[in-house]
Amino acid sequence: MTAPLPDLILEPMIRAALAEDLGHNGDITTRVVIPEGLTYSARLNSRETGIVSGMQVAALAFRVFDPALKVTTVAQDGTACAPGQTLMTIQGRAASILAAERVALNFAGRMAGIASMTAQFVAETKGTACRITCTRKTTPGLRLFEKQAVLHGGGSNHRFGLSDAILIKDNHIAAAGGIKEVLSATKANASHMMRVEIEVDTLDQLDQVLTIGGADVVLLDNMDNGTLIEAVKRVNGKMVTEASGNMTLPRIAEVAATGVDFISSGALTHSVKTLDLGLDF
Repeated sequence: MTAPLPDLILEPMIRAALAEDLGHNGDITTRVVIPEGLTYSARLNSRETGIVSGMQVAALAFRVFDPALKVTTVAQDGTACAPGQTLMTIQGRAASILAAERVALNFAGRMAGIASMTAQFVAETKGTACRITCTRKTTPGLRLFEKQAVLHGGGSNHRFGLSDAILIKDNHIAAAGGIKEVLSATKANASHMMRVEIEVDTLDQLDQVLTIGGADVVLLDNMDNGTLIEAVKRVNGKMVTEASGNMTLPRIAEVAATGVDFISSGALTHSVKTLDLGLDF
């Protein structure tokens, strides 16, 4: 469970999604076939097992379109759901419910899919102190929503963008001339308030980082399990350790058992299946 974000932050993106769907002429189907004064009650239901996410966003989509709609959230973000379970009820003008339906379901279904996959990854770390975290491999424009869904699934958030923290990757090292050069430049130029992570591919690179110092987190990229175990041993608590690269669900338990502090996986957001949700009148 995690605290909801302020509606003020979410509303501009929700308005943009509604505007995209409504186009230049609004919901012409509803306008043609639904009587203007007709009111109805609808239920947003889950059609499969998973973790609820996107209820705050779906509710806001309905309310932004028509503030007169009465939206009641039955299942909270971060809780489990089962097939046939009602997650939300919406009462009011039928035309408003129909016009906002697809945007609400698109957000909620994708977010619930991410939360559900994250929960599967988290379950594989049971018995260890390892935590699951996401990456910046998100849908352009939807990062805020997708990272919130990761939290609903019990995961952690990595940086939200390039301005959050210093993450020195292999291309930075190559362009700057080496590990010594990037870490020396970081020490000279970075704010004392900024955390520093550096990516290494080999134990030799890790040893350089440990000798030079200046990093708070080390990203152990594309290492096999034996190498990860040795890397954790060499770090010995001096830095936070993060395993990354090809971190798919079947591998999570064995990687978590190596002793790394975090496992980051882009699959949580770039390869997720939308959870099947539906709106029933």
